Amino acid sequence: MSERPARLSRSAFTLFRPIATRWMDNDGYGHVNNVHYYSYFDTAVNGWLIEEGLLDIVHSPVIGLVVETGCVYFESVAFPETLEAGIRVAHLGRSSVRYVIGIFKEGAELAAAQGHFVHVHVDRATQRPVDIPARTREALNALA
Repeated sequence: MSERPARLSRSAFTLFRPIATRWMDNDGYGHVNNVHYYSYFDTAVNGWLIEEGLLDIVHSPVIGLVVETGCVYFESVAFPETLEAGIRVAHLGRSSVRYVIGIFKEGAELAAAQGHFVHVHVDRATQRPVDIPARTREALNALA
């Protein structure tokens, strides 16, 4: 088994986005079920990409597909808490980007959970890897 990563603080992240928990996120134990954290990761990153004009989910010729994910949990969160997702770019390759995401209780200094996912940019029609578009690369570099 690999060594548990250190719990990240807010200073490890470049950008923060609000995440609203939902009633359905809680499980029988009274906290957000682990599977929903991956949805929070997707929501935070793709919401940012859309707002920056870097992704049109219907028409963009280049899209990012998730090829790897992981998450470590440190502290429970539950509905109706408001969360904040910290985002930074850990690695930027030719066609791929590795995001690190921290899920924070609103105003908390340390992440309740943190993880990563890797987007590989592909041609929408062929689903084959392509270079990250220049404008997207510029925006991602700002999050590195």
